Amino acid sequence: MKGRLRSLSLLALGCSATALAAAAGLSEAALRQACDASASSRLLQAEQLPPHDAAVQMLEGEGGARAVGDFIWAGLRPAEPGWRYRLYHAATGRLQAAPGAPVQGFDAALELRDLGAHTPTGTQAWIGPGRRLALPPDLPTSTWRQWLRGQLLLVAEDAQGRVQQLSGLQPGALLDALYAAAEQAPALGLSPRASGGFDLRLWAPTARQVHLCHYPEAEGAAGRVQALRRDAATGLWQGALPASARGGYYSYLVEVQVRGLGRVLNRVTDPYSLSLNADSRRSFIVDLADPAYKPPGWDALRPPARVGGNTDMVVYELHVRDFSRDDASVSPARRGRYEAFTETGSLGMQHLRRLSEAGLTDVHLLPVFDIASVPERACVQPKVPAEAPPDSEAQQAAVMAQAGRDCFNWGYDPWHFNAPEGSYASDANEGGRRILEFRRMVQALAGMGLRTGMDVVYNHTAAAGQHEQSVLDRVVPGYYQRYDARGRIERSTCCDNTATERRMMGRLLLDSVLLWAREYRIASFRFDLMAHQPRALMERLQARLRSELDHAVPLIGEGWNFGEVADGARFVQASQLSLPGSGIATFSDRGRDALRGGGASDVGAQMVSRQGWLNGQFYAPNALGGGASREDLMRSADLLRLALAGSLRDYELQGWDGQRRHGAQIDYAGQPAGYAAAPGEVVNYADNHDNQTLFDLNALRLPLDTSREDRARVQVLGMALTAFSQGVAYFHAGVETLRSKSLDRNSYDSGDWFNRLDWSLQTNHFGTGLPPRPDNAAHYPWMQPVLARADEIRPESAQIRWTVAAFADLLRLRASSRLFRLDSAEQVRQRLRLHNTGPAQQPSLLVGELDGRGLSGAGFQRLLYAINADLKPQALDLPETRGQAWRLHPVHLAPEAADRRPREQARFEPERGRFEIPARTALVYVLD
Repeated sequence: MKGRLRSLSLLALGCSATALAAAAGLSEAALRQACDASASSRLLQAEQLPPHDAAVQMLEGEGGARAVGDFIWAGLRPAEPGWRYRLYHAATGRLQAAPGAPVQGFDAALELRDLGAHTPTGTQAWIGPGRRLALPPDLPTSTWRQWLRGQLLLVAEDAQGRVQQLSGLQPGALLDALYAAAEQAPALGLSPRASGGFDLRLWAPTARQVHLCHYPEAEGAAGRVQALRRDAATGLWQGALPASARGGYYSYLVEVQVRGLGRVLNRVTDPYSLSLNADSRRSFIVDLADPAYKPPGWDALRPPARVGGNTDMVVYELHVRDFSRDDASVSPARRGRYEAFTETGSLGMQHLRRLSEAGLTDVHLLPVFDIASVPERACVQPKVPAEAPPDSEAQQAAVMAQAGRDCFNWGYDPWHFNAPEGSYASDANEGGRRILEFRRMVQALAGMGLRTGMDVVYNHTAAAGQHEQSVLDRVVPGYYQRYDARGRIERSTCCDNTATERRMMGRLLLDSVLLWAREYRIASFRFDLMAHQPRALMERLQARLRSELDHAVPLIGEGWNFGEVADGARFVQASQLSLPGSGIATFSDRGRDALRGGGASDVGAQMVSRQGWLNGQFYAPNALGGGASREDLMRSADLLRLALAGSLRDYELQGWDGQRRHGAQIDYAGQPAGYAAAPGEVVNYADNHDNQTLFDLNALRLPLDTSREDRARVQVLGMALTAFSQGVAYFHAGVETLRSKSLDRNSYDSGDWFNRLDWSLQTNHFGTGLPPRPDNAAHYPWMQPVLARADEIRPESAQIRWTVAAFADLLRLRASSRLFRLDSAEQVRQRLRLHNTGPAQQPSLLVGELDGRGLSGAGFQRLLYAINADLKPQALDLPETRGQAWRLHPVHLAPEAADRRPREQARFEPERGRFEIPARTALVYVLD
C-alpha cells in the first residue's frame, strides 16, 4: 500500500436552465449537450432536505443479504410515546422535511413496525445499538426496486406527523438482496458479438434512465446518443453498437438520485472499460481478440512454465517508469513506458535476463491498471538542483512543487480496474496503443523466461461521490464504497474504501482479475491490503482462475489486520491469521522486522535506535542503539529461524530460553509469530516499495563508520534470509544495486528524483537531498546527519557490481535445490533442522540443515546453510557431522563467484564436525 494519495478537489456540477427545468426527462438536444459538455455532471434538481442524522442499515442474514429484511436505525435517540416510523418515497426527488413539521412532496409512505431497541452481534456489531424496524411482509419486490430509483427518507415523527429525526438508507445490502441475479448475469461492460458488433451492459439498478454517448474519435462531438434498455430483474441497462463503431469511444449518461445532493445527470465512463483515451475521459470500443492489438505470436504465448507452486516463485517487484526512465540505453521515446521492455539489448533488460538465468521467475509490476494520479497529456518534469548538498531541502522542494502535475506515482489510486494505464503508452489518446504495448511488454519478459505479475488494488478507489474521477459511485451511488454506521465512507486504507463484501463489487474483482490473467497473460497477482477483502471472495477467485484457465494462478497479498474490518468485524478476512489452509500467501512482517529492526511505523529516534539482527542489534550498537540486550538479539534470531521454516504455525523449535515451542506459540508483538499452514502461504521479504529501502534503513541503523564494503555485505545477508527461507521469495527492484531513495519513508509521490534506478551500476543515488517534507519532515533531525555523511556512506560502482553478482549467486543457490522450495508443512517439519538454538546459542549466527534424501529435485543428500551477521568469524560444532564429506556448494566454488570469503575463509573440519563461518557471510555446504 502507499502512505496516502494526493488530495482531490471536488468537481463543480455544471447545470443549465434547460436541465433544471427538465424534471420529466431530457430532450435529445440536452442529452447531446451533456455528452459533449466540459463538466461531467449536471444537477437536475437539488435536494430540499437537511443533513441526515444517521444512516439506516439493513440487517443481513448469515452469509449476506438473501432477502429484504428488517432495518436498524443506528444512533437513533430513544423513542417517546406516540412516535412512529415512516419511510417516504418521492419518484422525482421532491421530498421536503424540516424538524417539527410534516414531510411534504412525497408520492408514497410506508409505516414500519417498531421492534424496539436492538444491538446487532457478530459481523454486524459494527453498526452499534439502535432501533429495529420491521417492514410489511407483503411489500412487493417490484415496489422496492421502483422506490430505490427515486428518493427515500426514513422519519421518526410524533403523533401529529411532525419530524423528530430523519435519515437516509444505506442501500448496499438492500440492492444485494433485490438484484442477486445480477451477480450471475452475462458479461458486464463491452462484449464483442460474433457478427462484429458489440453488446454493452451497465449495472445501474437505481438509475432513472441511462443513455449511451458514442464518439467516432477520441476527440470531438458525439456522433449519436441512444437510450439503453433496463432489465428489471438484474438492474442491468443494455444496448448495442454496430461493427462500424469499432475503434471509437463511448461514455454513459446516468441519471440518479444522490443522497444529500438531488437528481444528477452523470456523464461517466464504463466501470468495465477495456481501454480509454487520454486522461480517461472516454471508454474505447475494442475487441481484445482483434489481431490489430496483438503482437505476432501472442495467441500462442503462455507464461513460462517454471513455477509449479507458490514456493517456486522468486519475485522482483518493479515499477514500469522506474525501470527505464533513466536508462540511456533505451530509445528516448520508450523510456518510462511499456515498450522499453521490448528493447532487449538495453542495460535494464540485460540485467533482468541475467537475474532470470540465475533463478528469478516473476516480475511483479506496481499498479499498471488505469490510475488517477498521473496526467496522461501534459505531465511535467521538475527541475531539480542536482548540485545541491546531499542533506539539502532544495531537491525535495523542487519535486514537491510539481507533485500534482508530474509524471510519477506508484499508482495505488484505481480509476478503471480493467484498462492498462495510459501514461506508460506511446500515445495515451489512442485507446489501442496501451493494449498492444502492454502485451508486447509481457511477451518480451516471457521471451527471457520471466512471468509477469501484477500488483492490484481492489480495496479502494481514487475517489468517490461526485468527484470527476469517481466512476463506481456515480453509477450506483452509495453501493460500492464501505460506510460506517453514520453513513460516512470508511478510509482506513488512506482512500475511499470499497465494499468487496457486496455482490457486485466482489464480482468486479473476480471479473477483473480473470480478464488480466486471460487477456494479458498475467501469471500471478499481488493484492494491496488484501485483508480488507473477504477470505471467501479470494477463495472464489482462486477457484475460478483454476477452472477457467485450467491452471492455478498464485495469489499473494498484504494480510494486515486493521481498520473497520479488523478481527473479522464485518466478515472473515483474507488476513494473515485467517487464511491458513487456503493456499493464498501473505507477506510476513515477523521476519522482516526481526531482520531490519523496529517496525514499519518507527518515528524519530526509533529509526536509528531500533536496530535489528541484520544491522547490529546488541553486537554492533550505533550511537543510539546501546539499549538492546543479548536476550533481545536471541528473540530476533528465533523469529528469523521461524521465517527460515516458512513461518509455520506448527513447526517446533527450541527457543532462546531453552523451551521448545511451536511457531504459533512464539510471540510477535502480541500475535503468534507462526501463522501459515503451509510454506506457500507466506511471502518472505526484506524490503519492498513501502517504507525505506533496505540500504536506507541500514544507513540509519548501522554504525556510521561502517565501511562501504561492509554495507554491501549486510545488504547481501538481508537478501540471503529471503533466498534461504521456505515460502515465496520476494525482492524489491534495486535491492541488489543497493538502491536508495535518500531515506524517503514513503516515495509514492516523490517523483522520478527519489525513485531512480541506475542499471549502469555507477551510483545508488544515496544523498540526493532530504526526502519530501510531507512524510519525512518530522524525522529530518535524524536523517540530516546521516545524509550529511553521504560521501562516506554512498557505495562506489565496485560495491554495487559486487552486490549484484552476489545476489545472482543467491538466486542460483535457491534454484539449485528443491530443498529451498519445499511445498508442504510436513516436508518442512521432516527435512529442516535448525542448529545453534537455545540459551547457549551464538545469536548472530543462523544455521539450518535440510535433508534431501528421497526428495526429487533435492540435488544433494543434505544441505547446510549459515548466515553470520557478526563482525567476526564464528564457529559451530555439530558432532553428528564428524567424518562426513561436507563441501561448499558449487556456486561458491565457481571461479566467477562474487563472494570469495566462503572459498577463502570458510572451513569444515570433519574430525571435529566444526563449521567456521566468515564474518558477515552467507554460505551453503552440501553433502553428496
